[in-house]
Amino acid sequence: MAEYGLDPGGVAGVWPALDGRGGGAHYYRLMHTFPNLTILGHPLIKHKLHVLRDKRTPVKDFRDLVSEIAMLMAYEVTKDLPTEPVEFDTPLEHMTGEKVAGKKLALVPVLRAGLGMVDGILRLVPAARVGHIGLYRDHDTLQPVDYYYKVPSAREQRDFFLLDPMLATGGSAVAACATLKKSGARSIRLLCIVAAPEGVQKMLDAHPEIPIYAAALDRQLNERGYILPGLGDAGDRLFGTR
Repeated sequence: MAEYGLDPGGVAGVWPALDGRGGGAHYYRLMHTFPNLTILGHPLIKHKLHVLRDKRTPVKDFRDLVSEIAMLMAYEVTKDLPTEPVEFDTPLEHMTGEKVAGKKLALVPVLRAGLGMVDGILRLVPAARVGHIGLYRDHDTLQPVDYYYKVPSAREQRDFFLLDPMLATGGSAVAACATLKKSGARSIRLLCIVAAPEGVQKMLDAHPEIPIYAAALDRQLNERGYILPGLGDAGDRLFGTR
């Protein structure tokens, strides 16, 4: 972690929340080092994340927790969406309210682990469109390999939420963002549950304009490219293939 100017101390390398309740020095150092990263430190996210990490958590509970954390994260990430006035009638009188402006959100999970985050966000934003990007990380080269791509139309007018529980080496995220941008997407946000400094830095180098939202920034990658302390292989734990 020293290469990123961060102190590897603290609780399992998990950095403080960005909502002002976290701890001072780490917070400011993190913001200076990774201006593209926002850590979502809601107490419910923290609680669910510790259960998610536990190797004893069974598949069904793991799947439910990924969905619940994604929904809580989406609540935070959508707080700055633009709105516009809309007129309608209540049972008692006419009034003006607000609705989300522009084209509907597009959720784009990176297959396969990103699928686990979709349902939770759809419960919050049921009208969102859903696309898919098929990428996997070659376990020998650690490089992304793509095999599928289909996303909603009117891409230049939509807000895209790219979903992947783990931001490890950053190779898949960088490739997915490049593909979205090449197809016309102008507004992209990356939502991940656990991130490693190496992946955040790679995204900052390749796509500095794309914000990253994570539940935790962990300490580092091991020699196999897994996040430490992490939570294991998210895809295997979601689908029971470990």
